[in-house]
Amino acid sequence: MTGNYLMLLEESLRKKLQVMAEVQKYNLRQQELFQSGMADIDKFDEYVEEKGLLIDKLNALDSGFDKLYANVAAELKDNRAQYAEQIRRLQGLVTEVTDASVAIQAQEARNKKLIEDFFRKQRDGIRMGRKSSKAALGYYKTMSKSAVVTPQLMDKKK
Repeated sequence: MTGNYLMLLEESLRKKLQVMAEVQKYNLRQQELFQSGMADIDKFDEYVEEKGLLIDKLNALDSGFDKLYANVAAELKDNRAQYAEQIRRLQGLVTEVTDASVAIQAQEARNKKLIEDFFRKQRDGIRMGRKSSKAALGYYKTMSKSAVVTPQLMDKKK
């Protein structure tokens, strides 16, 4: 029975690695989107939604893994030698999951900076547009207030 649980744990970790690989692909797509300089916000939103679904899958896999592990933890501690090979495989997979998690966190940090830079540039562009509009409006108001003065001749003869 414990052998079956260990196979399920291993399968859960492999699925988790697959889902994490998908998250990394979406992170790369987001990175490419914002590095191009002309980001498609709708596409960005789509990627965020897809990543949200993947994160929900990861949470479900984590929850299932924890429940399975709770069922076999005592048996594994008591009969460690009997399950040594499977435990080594699980440890290797846990290491891979940890490495993938660190890589995803690094990608997320880089993407966050790219997104912040993009929106800062957008805000600066809007601010410059407002300043230009304000200056143009000010010029228009100044020019419309100044009445056109017709040329006047002075008669020097008296």
